[in-house]
Amino acid sequence: MPDFNDKRIARPQAMGRLCQVIDGVVALREAPHHSARLATQALMGETLFVLCEEAGFHLCQLQRDRYVGWVWLSGISGAVTVPTHKITALSTFLFPAPDLKTPPRATLSLGARLAVTGERDGVWVECQPSGWVHERHLAPIDALETDPAGLAERFLDVPYLWGGRTSHGLDCSGLIQQAFEACGVILPRDSDMQAAWAGEPVEDWQAPGALKRGDLVCWDGHVGILTAPDMLLHANAYHLQVEREPLAGAIARIRAVAGEVIGVRRVSLPPGGPPAWLTAP
Repeated sequence: MPDFNDKRIARPQAMGRLCQVIDGVVALREAPHHSARLATQALMGETLFVLCEEAGFHLCQLQRDRYVGWVWLSGISGAVTVPTHKITALSTFLFPAPDLKTPPRATLSLGARLAVTGERDGVWVECQPSGWVHERHLAPIDALETDPAGLAERFLDVPYLWGGRTSHGLDCSGLIQQAFEACGVILPRDSDMQAAWAGEPVEDWQAPGALKRGDLVCWDGHVGILTAPDMLLHANAYHLQVEREPLAGAIARIRAVAGEVIGVRRVSLPPGGPPAWLTAP
């Protein structure tokens, strides 16, 4: 079970004021200054609790995965709308008018959430916060993918970015989190959390026939997803991008940096409700 005193996810006594991300993506940093290390990212439409303010930053906790970090004030708003749709393209634009020649207001990433107003202009759909999105890049909020490995494969060659969660850059656990969230499963943010709490352990994973597509292979400080029993997809600092490679070769190479594989996890679909670590006090 998780350590709920872990500062990355610790739930404060006072939950604070509920706010919503209004930029395409906002950085949650480890300290209240722009040069602080990126902890994670929140996408448009995500909600968070504002706990306190310092030097133009707010200390916030994300509702979706409990993660805590410092957010620059201008990226969030106290006016909260209920999202009806989400972005299904790896990346798209929010336009100020139903015209692709207008300068976009924001870049939206897969999983960003918006409220559709009901207004349409041809292939364009009006959304809140104010803007227009192409209909082929939207789906109802409850539409789910069924293959997390296939979703992860869409990020192939995306650059590695510590703390990232978008098609412009993401890290190993961010890739896994995005892949499973598209399938309706909220996983914890960091690789050590995923190794401990994601799904169930695959016992005797080294036995012939034990591994299958979608399994998570975990090291100390790293995680990847199997696209086949012998192929690993992972965002990694060696290739500095999302790469697919033979599992045996990855194990041999990573051994020198992070040691042996510490376990394999299997996450069932569809989910059986919110995970205990997300709802626990």
